Amino acid sequence: MVRGRRKNSSMGSRFAKSRVAAARAAVPSSAAAVSAVPACESSVPEGTRELTAGHALADVPMNERLHAFEQGFRERFAQLVPVLKEVHALQHERDFEARAQAIVEERLGYQLPQKALEDAWINDLDTRELYLHGTFELFDQVVNEYWAGRDDLVAEAESAIAYFLDCDFHEVDISPCSDGRLLGLRRFILRLPDLAVRVKSYAGAQFDIEEDVRHWTKRELLRFREGRPTTADVPSRYLKIAAYHYSGADPLHQGCAAHGNSERDAADGALHQLRAFRQAIENTYCCGASVDTLLIGVDTDTDAIKIHIPDADTRMSLYRFVESAELYRATQGLDDQTASLRVYQAIQDTIHQQGWGRGNGAPHEGMLRLISRLLLSNISQLDYVARYHGGHYADVGHRERVIIVGQEIEEMQVRNFAYFAHLETMEEGAEGMDVGVNKIFRKLNVERGLPIPVVVHYRYDRKVPGSRERVEARCRRIRNTIMDRYRDLAEKGLIGCHMVIRDKRSGSRLEPLAA
Repeated sequence: MVRGRRKNSSMGSRFAKSRVAAARAAVPSSAAAVSAVPACESSVPEGTRELTAGHALADVPMNERLHAFEQGFRERFAQLVPVLKEVHALQHERDFEARAQAIVEERLGYQLPQKALEDAWINDLDTRELYLHGTFELFDQVVNEYWAGRDDLVAEAESAIAYFLDCDFHEVDISPCSDGRLLGLRRFILRLPDLAVRVKSYAGAQFDIEEDVRHWTKRELLRFREGRPTTADVPSRYLKIAAYHYSGADPLHQGCAAHGNSERDAADGALHQLRAFRQAIENTYCCGASVDTLLIGVDTDTDAIKIHIPDADTRMSLYRFVESAELYRATQGLDDQTASLRVYQAIQDTIHQQGWGRGNGAPHEGMLRLISRLLLSNISQLDYVARYHGGHYADVGHRERVIIVGQEIEEMQVRNFAYFAHLETMEEGAEGMDVGVNKIFRKLNVERGLPIPVVVHYRYDRKVPGSRERVEARCRRIRNTIMDRYRDLAEKGLIGCHMVIRDKRSGSRLEPLAA
């Protein structure tokens, strides 16, 4: 294993550069200024604020950058309803059309649909249409602007990929629940760079095993054919992570909707998928030793995590885990070296625990190193929540603004902004879509008279002949199926779809499609 790690380390820089080369070319060099907005006072009662900011292990500069990004992102969307209310109040005034366009252009940076303004004097202003249009316009803006001046994303990815290789992982693949409160899992909760890991969300973390087996096959083929990221003789592993979630403050009502708010069912369901994925690899290719799995739970009230530690046989238990919130409290006030040692000791104590959570020894050294890094990174996130949200999010429930259908949008990394429904066909993804529409957005939007904004997003490969045309056709097919499935909402203007496609390269701009 020592020989393998050395080989990984030597190849890490080369692979990192090859993996993000396309992204480097796509990232503009111009700087993008994002102004930090002063933190608002949390509305959470004092008794629920368990975490106090100022931890020795917290990455304060990173927390400040993430806060500026989050606040700038939220502030842009927060202006939509106030501006539309102002426009609505002017609809019977002289020069309404010109004044409405000027207000929206100045405050939000886009143009209103002219026909909706022209018809306002007859049928009254269709504010539902304007709400959908505004949400989609702002969505496109934040996605297309995300990469501007972000050369740091490439450098972060190179460093992280080299670190994974040194831990004996040639691929890190994460499947969180599609709940919007986990939308910041990669960038905020786990502090993993955009380009370094694969993330696909599914309702209840019930990822598609067959699709993941196909992806595993593709990654292994690259190792055998091209030596990327390591040659086949290096004993590195493919790491599959599943992330379930729960609510510490209101476990009976604000947990995972796909699992009836049951933390136990959510954790057990995610663990079952991980075991099935590993078994599928072993049954098909007889090489399960090249696959590692990891189960992570997230308290969506605080962003604290539970990492279920595998044993020497790579088996995990729902009763064997380390909680970052307990570590945060136990190490509060300690210096960084002592606090880091406590994290290491907590992992060792968990490995050697007795009772129901007892396992057969420790996982390999690379897994232990990665678990330590994830816990330390999450301590920074807990300090972030303590500093900017009073230790506990005020919105413990759903507050999503859009449903994203199709393929993941890596730029959407702000908690509780979007619900994600991953699907290739509506028949396969109907359950996840129904959770978003019927269990979440009917309460969030429809009961208030607001429509449900749905973004249908797929990627094409410009190197493959006909790829764009096929993806465009799929986009339209999915959109039509959604509108037909929820016809009761569509007929009342209470759901609308925005179709966008783009090249698979990171940093590619969205290409909107006309309905």
